[in-house]
Amino acid sequence: MTRIGQAVMLLHGGDREEARNRFGVLWAEIGECGGALHRCTLAHYMADTQDDPEDELAWDLRALASAQGLTGSGATGAGTAPGAGARGDEGASGGTGASCGTCVSCGTGVSDGAGCSGGAAVRGGTGVPGGEGDAEHRDAHAVRAFLPSLHLALAADYFRLRRFEAARTHLDRGWEALGTLDDDGYGDGVRTALGRLERRMRGSGAGR
Repeated sequence: MTRIGQAVMLLHGGDREEARNRFGVLWAEIGECGGALHRCTLAHYMADTQDDPEDELAWDLRALASAQGLTGSGATGAGTAPGAGARGDEGASGGTGASCGTCVSCGTGVSDGAGCSGGAAVRGGTGVPGGEGDAEHRDAHAVRAFLPSLHLALAADYFRLRRFEAARTHLDRGWEALGTLDDDGYGDGVRTALGRLERRMRGSGAGR
């Protein structure tokens, strides 16, 4: 997760090509059988480095598939969880997350209810006692909070590709998944981004 965070810092600093290269190396190392939280986070940010909208969509779909594989969720997931920063044109990229996690940019442990002082996203959990089962539960908990951002990113992808029905579906699922978020800076950022895309989508349809 530290190495993913280093690549995210490059991405946020404007070096998309180097970030894409590092994400590619990490993806090859993680492989198809890698941890779902790592795959989900990596694919979610890898999407931001793509020049082709279809490639961006493909990576966002990989991120959602990884999330659903871990949580067993269908459209939205449930429960509350540590936050993960939204990304993409419609997201709140670099927003603060919350609770029981590690900042992907600086590696700082973040306690419950607090965002990283650097304003970066929070992914996963650290410093929580327990065995492998606890770690898997914690990862699933983290990924559930990722779902609103994942659906938001997919809705934005489909909207750019003028696939309005699919965009509408994922935007609705993003709204439905908001119950996983707290009323904090990160949650507010995701809600704002969903509302922004909602306004852009009003009246969108075939031929319009």
